[in-house]
Parts: sequence; C-alpha cells; structure tokens
Amino acid sequence: MPQISNSFATFNNSNRIREQLLNKIWNVSVDETPTLALIGKQTVDGPFVEWLNDAFRAGASNKVEQGNQSAPTARTAPTRYSNRTQISEDVFSITGTNQASEKAGGNDEVGYQEAKTMVELKKDIEFGALQNTTAIAAAAATAPQARGFLGFIATNTSKGVGGADPAPLTNTAPTDGTQRALTETLLKDVMKLMFDNGSPNRDNIYALIPSAQRATFDTFLAGQTRFDKAEDKTLTATLEVYIGPFGRVKAVNARHMRSREIFLLNPEYAKLGIFRKMSSKKLGLRGDADEYLVNCEWTLLVTNEKAHGAIRDLT
Repeated sequence: MPQISNSFATFNNSNRIREQLLNKIWNVSVDETPTLALIGKQTVDGPFVEWLNDAFRAGASNKVEQGNQSAPTARTAPTRYSNRTQISEDVFSITGTNQASEKAGGNDEVGYQEAKTMVELKKDIEFGALQNTTAIAAAAATAPQARGFLGFIATNTSKGVGGADPAPLTNTAPTDGTQRALTETLLKDVMKLMFDNGSPNRDNIYALIPSAQRATFDTFLAGQTRFDKAEDKTLTATLEVYIGPFGRVKAVNARHMRSREIFLLNPEYAKLGIFRKMSSKKLGLRGDADEYLVNCEWTLLVTNEKAHGAIRDLT
C-alpha cells in the first residue's frame, strides 16, 4: 500500500529526529595473553637479573671392590643465567574539551584510554616474551631489551637445515633454517628430548601454537583427543590435549607467536619478572590537554630452559 497522503514520516522530519547512539562501546580486538597467564609473575629487584642452573650427572654403572680406597670425583659448578629488564610504555593526551564533553559509553575519556592502553601494553609484553632473541643492556640512545623464549630454548629443539639454536649464556640469537612442514614426528622428537633431558611434570606442558600451525596440529589429535576442564582458571577456554609416549601436551592458540614456531612450555620453569608494576601517571598539562604515561618494566625468567621445547622452521 502507498504512504497515506500528507502523512508526516521520519524522512520528512529529519531535522527533529535525534540520533540513536547506544551507550556502549563494542571491541572485538584481541586482548588475551595466554603466555603471561600461564607463567605467572615474580618480583625482581633490579634491571639485571641472574639465576643458577644445575644438573645431576647421568646414571652409570657404579661398583667398587671391597676395601676400596675412595677418591673424590670432579664437581661441576652451577651455571649462571641472566636477563635484562625492558621498559614498555605508551602515552596518550586528552584535550580539556574532550574530557568535559558528554560521551557514549562513559564520560571519563581518561579512564577509558588508560584501561585500553594497559591492555595494549600487556599484549606488547606478550609479543616481546615470545619473539625477543637477545638481551640488550641500556646505554646512551639504546633501549634495554629482555630476552624472550625465542632466545632461551636451546636444548630440546627441532630445526630446519641451516638453523641454529640460541646460546643464552653468550647472548647469541638463534638462526632460522630451511622451513619444513609440521609433522607429528617432529612433535614426538621434541617431547623425547624433553624427557631425555629431565623436563619434569611432562603432563603439564602447553603447546603455544600460531594460527598457521593449528589445523595441522589438530590432525595429531585424531582418535585420542580428550577435553580438559582448564584447571588453570586464567585460561578460560577448554583445552585440547595431545597424549603422546612422553607426556601430555595442552594446545593453546597463541596469536603473538611467529608462524614458523611452536613452543612447548613448562609453566613451572618460567616467570614474568616485574621490576616496576604497570601504572599510569599524569605527565602534566600542555596547553589545553592533559598527557598521561602508562608504563611497566619487566623481564622474562626462564629458570631452566631444558624444561621447555621448541619446534622451529615450520612452513
């Protein structure tokens, strides 16, 4: 039926119809940081952090004759590892007019931007913890950097031709090798190395998997997948579990991984070191705008890299 003659419709009265802006802001951007949730936090007291690693000797045949004249064997000193803290920051500025204006989704623009910035900095820390290869000392015109997992995991690894593991004791970065397809054999090889080199509690290993490798990893679960109700409440998703001959691996999607790697983490042997907690401070008023600094000083403590594993150089 046609519109009734002379009926006054909304499109005839556009000057008086109020805009309908809902009083909420929807954000579908990624905010999860599963690595940080898994490893937890530990306070550190300075910008250069050190810790010790030691190991038992391998088991061997041990027998002596009666009346043996005993002699001391050589002892091995613990190995000293280290990392440096990294300062991550962001600054935002809000004009006086913006802060005073009535807005949808809450009137406090400073509070909104502060909360959003803290989430974004947390994502930056997750990125650095997964991708940084070396520790960098602070110097004039040089920002300090914390070594990430990529620069620590050196023993239990599978890598492509030409690839080289990092050397955290000499602060040497890894070298990428020829890429190859992910296979279940590669996963089993690294899990075997973790077993052989003493990684404890191998039923509590988490595989941090980039999206490029997840579909292939899921093919390994055929016929033996089970679902865990995530005991770690910091991980809200139900976890798929791979059960192999050397333990169980819980698969976790990790958006900040390089697409060519999978890390097998034992969360008992890593911590996010916090030197200065994340905080927001007002820098001051410049003209008619307030500036705010949000920052945090952190490092990664991989207390024993042999507890972890890495599958490198994947296509």
